[in-house]
This record gives sequence, C-alpha cells and structure tokens, in this order.
Amino acid sequence: MSDIASTKNSARRAAQLPPPEVQEWRRGLGFGSLRARIFAVNIFAVIVLALMLFYIDTVRARLLDERTTELARQAVTIAGFAADLPPAGLAASIARRSFDRGTRLRLYGADNALLADNWQHPGVRRFVADDPAGDSWRRRSARFIDRALEEIGSFGPLPAYREARPDRAGQWDEVALARRGSAVARRGSATARRGSAVATQLRRAEDGNFVLAAAAAVAGGTVIHLTDSAIDLTRILRAERLTSFWLLLGVTGLTLLLSFYLARTIVRPLRMLAIAAHRVRLGRSREVIVPRLPERRDEIGALARALSDMSIALRLRIDATEAFAADVAHELKNPLASLRSAVETLESVEAPALRERLLAVIRDDVVRLDRLISDISEASRLDAELSRSRFEAVDAGLLCAGLVAAYRTAGLPAGVDIEYRPPTAGAARVFGDPARLAQVLRNLIDNAVSFSPNPGLVMVSAATAPGRVLLRVEDQGPGVPAENRVDVFQRFYSQRPLSEDFGRHSGLGLSIAGAIVEAHGGSIRVDDRNLGGAVFTVELPAG
Repeated sequence: MSDIASTKNSARRAAQLPPPEVQEWRRGLGFGSLRARIFAVNIFAVIVLALMLFYIDTVRARLLDERTTELARQAVTIAGFAADLPPAGLAASIARRSFDRGTRLRLYGADNALLADNWQHPGVRRFVADDPAGDSWRRRSARFIDRALEEIGSFGPLPAYREARPDRAGQWDEVALARRGSAVARRGSATARRGSAVATQLRRAEDGNFVLAAAAAVAGGTVIHLTDSAIDLTRILRAERLTSFWLLLGVTGLTLLLSFYLARTIVRPLRMLAIAAHRVRLGRSREVIVPRLPERRDEIGALARALSDMSIALRLRIDATEAFAADVAHELKNPLASLRSAVETLESVEAPALRERLLAVIRDDVVRLDRLISDISEASRLDAELSRSRFEAVDAGLLCAGLVAAYRTAGLPAGVDIEYRPPTAGAARVFGDPARLAQVLRNLIDNAVSFSPNPGLVMVSAATAPGRVLLRVEDQGPGVPAENRVDVFQRFYSQRPLSEDFGRHSGLGLSIAGAIVEAHGGSIRVDDRNLGGAVFTVELPAG
C-alpha cells in the first residue's frame, strides 16, 4: 500500500510540474531576465526617493547649525549689553527678558551661582520638554525613527540634557569654555575658536528633542547662558518625513503596479513565444500552436504573428519534405521492380532474342533510375542553392534569345520548330540569378517540345507590363485540362503524350521551374492557347 501511495504522490507531483522544455528554458533565466530588469529599473526611482528621507535629516543638521549660530549671536549681544549695565540692574533685566520660542536665559556669577533666571518670572514664555513616559505609540514610533535615521546619518552620540539641583554654572561645559575665552562646541564636540568669548553645545533631551545652549562670558567672571529647544524643527522634520513616507509608499505601490503591468504585457507574451519556439526547436512543431496575439498592434504582436507564420511555414516545409520522400520512394520502386523482374527472368531465359529484349529493359530501367536520381538530387538541392544565389540585373530578352539560338543550333525533333518574339531592346530587365532563370526557360521549352505535334511550332516571347516582365512559352500540343493546371507544378506529376516512351521524364521539371520563379518573387501559370495548345506564362518583378 505504501508503494502505491508513493507512486500516486510522485505522479501527482509530476503532473504539477511544467513540461520538460519549459523547465529547461526557465533554467536559462534568472536575475538577468527581462522581468527582473523591469523591477530593478523601476525600483531605482523608489530608492532615490527613499534617499530623500536622509536628505531631510541633513537639512535638519544645517538648520541646527544655523539655530546654534543664531543663539551664539544672541548670547554675545546680551553679554555686550550686560557689560554696560550696573551689576544691581543686570539681574533684574535678565529676569524680565522673554523670547518668542521660550528661550531660557540665565546669568551665573563668578562663583558659578545662579544670579538670574528669566523662567522664574511669571510672565516669561518657556519651551516645554515632554515626558517620554506618557508618550503614545505614534510618538514613540516617531522617536524611534528619528534615532534610527540619525544613527545612519551624520549625528553622533550627544550628551543628555539634564537640569541639576541646585542650579549652578558647573553643570554646563560651555560656561567653562566661555570663561576661558575658548570657542564653540558644535554638535556634541567642543572646538576652540580663538578670539571669541562664546561657546555652544548641542544636547538631547529625554523626549528625544535637541536642546541648544550658548554661553558668553561677561567682564568680572559672570556668564550669560542661553538654552533653546529645537522641538519646532523636529515637528517640521517629522511632518515632512511623514509626507515623504506617504509619497514613498504611493510611488512604491505605483511602481509595483507599473512593473506588474509591464511584466504582464511584455514579459508574459515574450515568455509564451519563447516557450513555443523552444518546443519547435525540440522537434514538436506539429503539436505547438504559436500564439498570434491578434489584439496586440505593437512590436510584440508583430513578432508573435511572424513567429506563428514561421512555424506554419516550417510545418508545411516538413510536410512537403515528408511527401517528397514518400514520392521518391514510390517513383524509385517502379523502375526497381521492373529491373528486378528483368534480372530474375534473365537467369532462366536462353533464347538470344528474348535475352536481348530483357537486356534492353534493364538498360532502359537503369537510364530511368539515373534520370530520376539526377532530377531528385537537383530538386532536393534547389532550396539551399537558391538561398545562396547572388541576384543581379538580367536582360530577360537577351536570355530568351540566347536559349532559342542554342535550341536551333542543337537541333529539335523532326517537324518541330522554335521562334522568338523579342521585346523592346533593354525593356525586359529583371533582378535574379541568370542561370536559374535560364533553367526555368529550358524546362518550359523542353516541355513544349515534348508535347508539340509534327509539324509543330514552339513560340518563346518576352513582354513588359507595368512593374512586371512576362515570359511566355507556347506550344501547339493538346493543352492542359483546367482541372490539372495546378497539378502540373507538383512534384512527380506527369501527364505525357501517348507516343512518348514511359519513364523518359521524372515529372520534376515544372515543379523545379515553379520553385525557382517563386524564389524570384514571381509566379507561373498555364493557360489555353487560342488556336490550341498550352501557354506557360512566367511573371517576374521588373528590375
């Protein structure tokens, strides 16, 4: 039972797998596939947009530098005014000072004691530092994102902002720097700037916001200390970041939709065509239906229809090859059977006259086989040789004239004559292979001569029509019945005169002529002659 279950499971898994040719084709794909490239190109814009989030943080860094510089200027300005005020009135003036953003202003004495604090005045505006313990999940998430982007960006670790009790100047490093006439502490690091009595420091509060501080020394050891919150910058940054996030989310969704659309409209039909072509290459052309995509009016639709037409032509070519092989076998069987019968009979015949007749049959069959093999070889090589032919400008009138002169010189059967009706000199020019065009005319003339009575006339003519050149070969024979006018151009079809010996023609001459004319972009047909006989007309594009 377990073996049966295992066999069923294996069969079920095999049924779910794609065909072997599809598996083989897919193994050739990977990250280099067109679908992966479409997603890669489209996602690049999303990555660029995502980098804008980091650019926003760099903008905040510049704004913090500008805010710190502004706070330092205020400290220097207040220190300058403080230097001109008497010590008794300085503390009162500092205590009443108010700022729009709620900046805290303190005055420390030479002994680090707090002399004045504007936040102790009831009417002075103050900035508020939030308590992180009561934050909502959205605020905690925003703070986490802030810290994550700062870690990736240019922000390093910053000292914490804490108010000491009692409030003394010793808790602020920038106060000591200002007293020593050092310089400024930028973004958590203290860097001396000679010639200045101001120092700055950037700190982080418990709620994650930045707190800026600036200290400026006043004569006598007192120090002006300013503390300001950058919470407004943080709020602006978070609003811009949220807007950018929604924009990024929308662009990402749109990019994915466009990528899926392109993959569906481009990659999917191309994959279908590739799989079909792959199956044709593996020799399964008869069972493959290449999709034509008639609804597509773009390049992919044109490609699909071209591949479909190509597969149909290939299938027809395969069918023609198989039919040709079957016809060859059939045509060779008749002389071989006759030859075999004659050879077997020859062994038992002693009469000289009868032996001579059998030998004559053997010779005729050998000649017939030789002619068949030669014509079959010519027909089988025709397509390949035509594909390698070099076309050139050919004067069809001179070509016909030369062939007619050659037939007259070589001689014709008794009672048969040949004439030529030329066109205007140089008018019947075509583009093609002169040797193959001459072969067409020879086959038509030989066919006309074989059907001509005694006496009989074969007429060869060349004429022109708009954009075409017409070559005609006429005879005075019995003509071709209307129902057989297509069959005469098929391979091995032969409808010979009763007076002609059997087997003198293979039935390939007119089919070879038709193939050559078709390769030259022309057509060939047979019609009745007005006074009796047949007219073979070859139409070729004018050169």
